[in-house]
Amino acid sequence: MKEISLETCFDDLNVLIIGDVILDHYLIGKVDRISPEAPVPVVLHEEEDYRLGGAANVALNIKAMGATPYLVSLVGDDLYGKQFVDLLTELSLKTAYLVKEQGRTTTCKTRILARNQHLLRYDHETTKPISAAIQQKIMDQIHLILQDEKIDVIVFQDYNKGLLTNELIRQVLDLAKKHQIKTLADPKKTNFLAYSGVDWFKPNLREINEGLNFSISEKAPQLAQLSEAASMLQKHLRNDYTLITLGAKGMYYAGREDSGLVATQERQVADVCGAGDTVISIVALGVAAALDVKKVLTLANIAGGQVCEKVGVVPIDKQALLDEYFNT
Repeated sequence: MKEISLETCFDDLNVLIIGDVILDHYLIGKVDRISPEAPVPVVLHEEEDYRLGGAANVALNIKAMGATPYLVSLVGDDLYGKQFVDLLTELSLKTAYLVKEQGRTTTCKTRILARNQHLLRYDHETTKPISAAIQQKIMDQIHLILQDEKIDVIVFQDYNKGLLTNELIRQVLDLAKKHQIKTLADPKKTNFLAYSGVDWFKPNLREINEGLNFSISEKAPQLAQLSEAASMLQKHLRNDYTLITLGAKGMYYAGREDSGLVATQERQVADVCGAGDTVISIVALGVAAALDVKKVLTLANIAGGQVCEKVGVVPIDKQALLDEYFNT
C-alpha cells in the first residue's frame, strides 16, 4: 500500500465549515504604573491588531494546511462585520457564502494585553438564535456549495452565538448523509446533544461537564470517567468517534473498537485561544484524507500545542507542524 504523504495529502481537499465567526481585536501596550483614578493598570498603547476567530479560524487553519475552505456563517451589517469581511479578503478566504443580517452585532472580542499578559476582554455581540428566514438563507448557501463543489468533509464550529440551531444542525447532517460526507462537530452547551448522527464529536472537558452534568476534574481527569462520558455520548449521538480535549493533559479518544489517551508534549503556554479550532481543523483534514486515526490524533495534538505557544488566535504553521511530527 502506497504511503500517504503528509506534505501533499490535504492539497486537493475541500472543507465546508459552518459556524459562528468572531473578529478578534487586540489592543497591545505596556504597563508601568497604576491609575490614580482607580486601582487598575494604565496601558500605554503600542499596537492594534485584528484576527479571524471561531469558524473563520478553522477556515484559516484549513487553508494553511493546503486545503480549500468554504465558510458559511453570519455577520451583522455593522462596522465589525465590514472589518471581518475585509480581513477575509485580505487573507484570500472566500466571502461569497457569508449571510448578512440587518441589526445583528457581529461578534468582536477586544482583548487588552500588556507584555503578553491578558488584562481584560470586552465583547460586542448578538447571540439570539437566527430566524427561520436567516436559516433558509444559510441553507441556500450550503445547497449551493454542495451543488457546485465536491466537499470532502463538513465541520460544525459552535460558539453559542446563535447560528447553529437544532433544526439547522439536523438539516445539514441529513444532507451530509445523503451526499456521504463525513461530519465533525466542536460543540457548546446549548446544542450539545443536537448532533445526532455526526461522525466525530469533539468537546473539551469543560463542555463535557456542562453538557452531561459530569464533574470530571480538569487537573486530574480519570480514564474511567472519560470512558463513561464517551459511552454516554455515543449512546445519544450514535457517533463513530468521541474526542475529548484535555488541555495540557492531551486528548482522550473513543471509537467503536478502541480508545485511549494521546499525551501532549510539555510546552511554554502563552495563550490557549483558538487551540480547539486548530485541533478540529487537523482532525477534519485527516478524516477527509482517510489517514490512520492514531496519526491524525498525534498530528492534531501537536498542532494544538504549537498554537498555544503563541499569543492570540493564530493558524497553524504547516512546516513547523510537520517538522515536529516527523521528529517526535
